[in-house]
Amino acid sequence: MSTYAIGDIQGCMKQLKKLLKEIRFNAKKDTLWFCGDLVNRGPDSLETLRFIKQLGSSATVVLGNHDLHLLAIAHGTSTCRRKDTLHPILEAADKEELLSWLIQQPLVHTDERLGYMMVHAGIPPQWTPKDCVRYAKEVQLAIQGPKARQFFKHMYGNEPTCWDASLKGQERLRTITNYLTRLRFCDPRGCMELDSKGSPEDAPLGYQAWYSYRQAKHDGLSIVFGHWAALEGACPVKHIHALDTGCVWGGSLTAMNLETKQRYSVS
Repeated sequence: MSTYAIGDIQGCMKQLKKLLKEIRFNAKKDTLWFCGDLVNRGPDSLETLRFIKQLGSSATVVLGNHDLHLLAIAHGTSTCRRKDTLHPILEAADKEELLSWLIQQPLVHTDERLGYMMVHAGIPPQWTPKDCVRYAKEVQLAIQGPKARQFFKHMYGNEPTCWDASLKGQERLRTITNYLTRLRFCDPRGCMELDSKGSPEDAPLGYQAWYSYRQAKHDGLSIVFGHWAALEGACPVKHIHALDTGCVWGGSLTAMNLETKQRYSVS
């Protein structure tokens, strides 16, 4: 019985199947954690959603920014962009069933027995793991509630850049969402720089990779995350594990056994 965390799939179903064969995944006894961005940019977003949904309790998912983008389109508050590959989902006969399942997924998952927390992008310096879970639930309630369309209408944008516990309404929800699904670089106060997507060595002046501020903060939980393909799966912080190895950009798809920390990749 093993638990594997898998980086951003983004519709690369062929590679996911190869990876599951590589790790000898058995749905009757193993569990898969997916770090978000199940869909978009790759060729098989519809098949990927269908496959992960049918895994049932064998799959644990957190939402990424591309997953939220799909839900925003479905709510009529955004449109497909030129490089999006979401049309097959939006035109599928089982669209409503798939989107209803997707919107039920959280933005953060923790397992204290295993000692891990999973998030798509990152956690700001000033948040504890308990803060992270609490704030993530605020967003989850918003996207599952009667005012979901209002949330998605105001979801996009880079402001506010800094967390403040006094933030309210859509600004508060947008800030939480940006931390959990878009964060790469921030300053020591947790102020985000959301335009840069390069390597940590290319950090804008005054900013560092979000995980550098958590180097001395183990908090009892190791962290697995995706989102940042430029890292190529490398993170220098011992208890923080980067799993997006850029499959959709010609890199590889990676899984990590959470019990042994052994990694498996397919090109």
